[in-house]
Amino acid sequence: MREHTVELVDCLRWRLQSGNRLVVAIDGTSAALKSTLAAYLAEELGGAVVHCDDFFLPMELRSESRYQEPGGNIHYERMKKEVISKLKENTFNYMRYDCSKQALRDNCFIDDVPLRIVEGAYALHPYFGKYFDFSIVLTVDEQEQMKRIAARNPNPQMFREKWIPLEQKYFTAFDITDRADCILDTTDWK
Repeated sequence: MREHTVELVDCLRWRLQSGNRLVVAIDGTSAALKSTLAAYLAEELGGAVVHCDDFFLPMELRSESRYQEPGGNIHYERMKKEVISKLKENTFNYMRYDCSKQALRDNCFIDDVPLRIVEGAYALHPYFGKYFDFSIVLTVDEQEQMKRIAARNPNPQMFREKWIPLEQKYFTAFDITDRADCILDTTDWK
């Protein structure tokens, strides 16, 4: 990771020198290493990470009309209320959505640290407004993407048929890469 992110880490370290809290949004396609990059930056620079996956859409909100919305398969209303609106506070907490249990579980505490990272597909959803100080979009070519998905998921075909098209709709509808301060292709990252 280090060899691919030297300039990015230097840029964020420079921004942190102001003494103000820095909020970074990391968006991107499935298997583009968003979580990996967020964890690395948090460790390297002393930060806390919020995962968009913790706001997976609960069963009661899943409908055909909701899935037709670009970015509609995330519980963006709850995420805005419980996280986005609180990112500048010293500390806060939110509940993670557990897909296997189809319920809110595990209270997640965000400490008073200088760097806050919101990572995941839909992190740059326009519903949130410009809550971040710096934004990153990660991309990966389709072949490497499917290889990574297959390595971590027993049903990669569901990603190809359902989740990736929903992400593509969101990226296209909201010109997500055009909103980014930094775009990184992670195809060759290991």
